[in-house]
Amino acid sequence: MWGRISAVAGLVLASTLALPGTAVAKPKEVDVPVGTWLAARTHPSVQLTSVSYTADVAVPTPEANLEAIRTLTQQGINAVQSGKISSDENSIYRWVVQQMAKNPGRYFSPGGQERVVEATAGGLCTGWWITPDGYMVTAAHCVGQEDTELAQTFAAQALTKINEKDAADLVASLGDIASDEEILRNAAKIFQIWNAENIKIRNVQSSLSLLQSLPGGGVDKTTKTVPIELVAKGTVYPGKDVAILKANGQNNLPTVPLGEDSDVRVGDTLYISGFPGTVTQTSIFNLESKLDPAFTEGPYNASRQTPEGVPYIQTQAPSYPGNSGGPVFSKDGKVIGILVGGLIQQDGGSTEGESFVLPVSIVKEKLNEKNIKPAESTTTKAYNEALDLFFQNRYSDALPKFREVQALQPNHPYVAKYISDSQQAITAGKDESGTPILPWLLWGGGGLVAAFVIGTIVAVARGKSRSKGPASFPPAPYGAQPGYPAQSQGGQPQYGQQGQPYGAPQQQYQQRPPYPLPTGPETRAVRPQSPYGPPQPQQGTGGPGANTRIAGLEAELEQLRRNMGQRPPEQR
Repeated sequence: MWGRISAVAGLVLASTLALPGTAVAKPKEVDVPVGTWLAARTHPSVQLTSVSYTADVAVPTPEANLEAIRTLTQQGINAVQSGKISSDENSIYRWVVQQMAKNPGRYFSPGGQERVVEATAGGLCTGWWITPDGYMVTAAHCVGQEDTELAQTFAAQALTKINEKDAADLVASLGDIASDEEILRNAAKIFQIWNAENIKIRNVQSSLSLLQSLPGGGVDKTTKTVPIELVAKGTVYPGKDVAILKANGQNNLPTVPLGEDSDVRVGDTLYISGFPGTVTQTSIFNLESKLDPAFTEGPYNASRQTPEGVPYIQTQAPSYPGNSGGPVFSKDGKVIGILVGGLIQQDGGSTEGESFVLPVSIVKEKLNEKNIKPAESTTTKAYNEALDLFFQNRYSDALPKFREVQALQPNHPYVAKYISDSQQAITAGKDESGTPILPWLLWGGGGLVAAFVIGTIVAVARGKSRSKGPASFPPAPYGAQPGYPAQSQGGQPQYGQQGQPYGAPQQQYQQRPPYPLPTGPETRAVRPQSPYGPPQPQQGTGGPGANTRIAGLEAELEQLRRNMGQRPPEQR
């Protein structure tokens, strides 16, 4: 019995759920480029980091080594006599200054009073969240420089005025040749090198920070830096160049997942996210746009290894100073490494095809040392679900998810933009979200069909336990089945082999009035008014009456299909 009732219910509900406009179709796949999908998912966790130094920088006043300069001058005269250089005064001095620039320490010595400057220096890199409570990964060289590197940084950033003065003094001592551009250029080079070699740095203070987004997306000029602490640091490139940072007082931060070294191999496409200095340090763009990470991609070119056995991945994905520390992704959106370095041309540009990535296994090794467990945040889970709906043009479905993200992380840099874009798309009629099934069934035309099926099932179940009448009859199927019924003995129909529904052997069914609905302690026979035509007449059990009822039900269903725009099953 229950097999036949469920078959009836299944067919009726199937015809109802297949109606145009109901949300039962399989959700379409996210049809966007891999890079677009990855950038949308991973950008929220990628942050611009800053390391800054303050110090007292001291440089002695250079004193000329007159003996060395006289020797050099004599060499210039010899070069004139041999015809290697012109005999005019400018050519001789040009040659002399050029030779000095090759080895400034040979021609100048520390002496006289120190020049002291209160200086600041620093650099920008890329980091990314791996836990909701503020653990971050970046490159080791982004969080602190060795003494020699720091001296070079201060020499380049803090000694500009001192270098310019020393070069001007040298040129002035040569007489009326200041207009010679080559001499000016080489004089400046002399003291850039010499002052960097003789610099003394005292009272060094360093700090690490990041720029965190304001509500509404992006970072603006009023944003305050968030201090971060160094938790662990590896050896600078070409060593295990990875560092772990911690920002305190954080929660529900967006995160990215870690993959495995084996997730990628030569020939796969890799994706790099970060903040190239070519953008962050230019005056062309405003601050807000500078602080959006850039996304590049390129093939995995080769697997490399240093003499110390440290593995590196060579990729053709473009990267630049400032990208250091940034995550490198597989096409599945998992971090497979950290961008560490690249070969730099003489003009400061990056060499294409020469970006080097430290594999994720080294990152995990450093995390394990501090017992730090990467974890997906609730924010990220909700955000990724919302993005999938957004990319399917299901804007009404995505909107509450984006609002959930905004409640979890008010400083989320991108969710406000997606909320606005979703609202605009809905207003423009681009929304492809499905209509919920249950409200349609309850309030639309399908509601009566559902009520009909449910009422039948409940009534038959109650009728089996309460009816005292001895008569029985088989349920009427949709259309006659071969061998149904085979014969009748004493009012009890016997099922032929072909007529057994769903393999059920002989079963008895107690007769109840048609379409009963529960109304209280007693169950009264109530036939709901069908919206698809008048009810068919009911006759006794078995015989012509049953066949008439079957035909009536078929006709009613056929009318239902026509009203709902459906064709009979055999015509589909």
